[in-house]
Amino acid sequence: MARVALTDITVKRMKTPAKGQRDIIDKGYTGLALRVSYGGGKSWIFFFRLSGRLHRMTLGKYPAMSLREARDAWRVARELVAEGKDPRRSSLRADANSFEAVFRDWLKRDQAGYKSMPMVRQRIEKDVLPYWGDRTITDIVRRDVLEVIDRVLDRGTIILARRLQSHLHRLFRWAVSRDIIDRNPVSDLPKPGSERHRDRVLTDAELVTVWRAAEAEGFPYGPAVQLLVLSGARREEITKLKWSEIHGDEIVLEGARTKTGTPHHIPLSPLALKIISKLPRFMSGEYLFGAEKPPAGWSQARNRIDRIAKIEPRWTIHDLRRTFATGLQRLGTPLQVTEACLGHTSGSRAGIIGVYQRHDYAPEKRQAVEAWGGRVAALVE
Repeated sequence: MARVALTDITVKRMKTPAKGQRDIIDKGYTGLALRVSYGGGKSWIFFFRLSGRLHRMTLGKYPAMSLREARDAWRVARELVAEGKDPRRSSLRADANSFEAVFRDWLKRDQAGYKSMPMVRQRIEKDVLPYWGDRTITDIVRRDVLEVIDRVLDRGTIILARRLQSHLHRLFRWAVSRDIIDRNPVSDLPKPGSERHRDRVLTDAELVTVWRAAEAEGFPYGPAVQLLVLSGARREEITKLKWSEIHGDEIVLEGARTKTGTPHHIPLSPLALKIISKLPRFMSGEYLFGAEKPPAGWSQARNRIDRIAKIEPRWTIHDLRRTFATGLQRLGTPLQVTEACLGHTSGSRAGIIGVYQRHDYAPEKRQAVEAWGGRVAALVE
């Protein structure tokens, strides 16, 4: 690293490297450096040793932090190191540069429009903020990311680790685009483990067993499971189903209620209508499966139903949707109609076909769902 007696003029006129970044030590201020990155970004860096190891921290970005302010921050940081304290844990930096502050801003500006935002927030608050919350985001490096991901992997949750890495990659990529950091520490990081896609489809006998177990479970989860079997809908689409969304012999969901963000009409077979007709109506309730709010104990309910059914290997709620799709295919339903019943916008309905092919398959969907409902009725009755 070059050593230069920095002045306001030299800092302002410092040329950017052709690639990567370079550090210029401020002569006379041991450990204080101006980091100049390809693209023109400039940051004040402090290198220091603590417990025999070399560390670095970002004091601030130029020109928001001037040379004089950087030297003042350097003095405070150096005093903390002399006392055996880690300056990265101090109140040196502005709160706006902390990982938590950037994370909250990212949620608001980049994630607010996504239905997955609450889950993303929960994952990062649980597995990342306890370790990075008060750290300057520019100090977080590849090794820090690996440590966070490894902690999740050590719990045996490979899929969660992969999801968390994906969330962090997007967060840091957004921070780069906002000129908060110079580079994304998650870039080119191999994904942890391998994600195995489920292909579990219930056999006819297993489907009957789950149906009977759902009857034994009773309201609200029992009939909700039966509607999931008959409709092929997603769990949240049925869990939060409102009476106002029942239009005669179909469910009409607005775009805000679907995963794809597009409206979805779900035909109801005679068996599904029979189940709905037996649901209790609460005086002030708008939901089919709750009074003031929909039920939220699916994990425990599925375990109770599973203990009654005693099916191996264990099944999941989403397996019911896969069983529905497979059932339609066995009944000779065309793939495009099956995807329309599921509310898919990918697969055969993606790309240029999805742009120009606007048929909603309403008659075909009804025929397919009623055929499936008849098949289920024949099995369970």
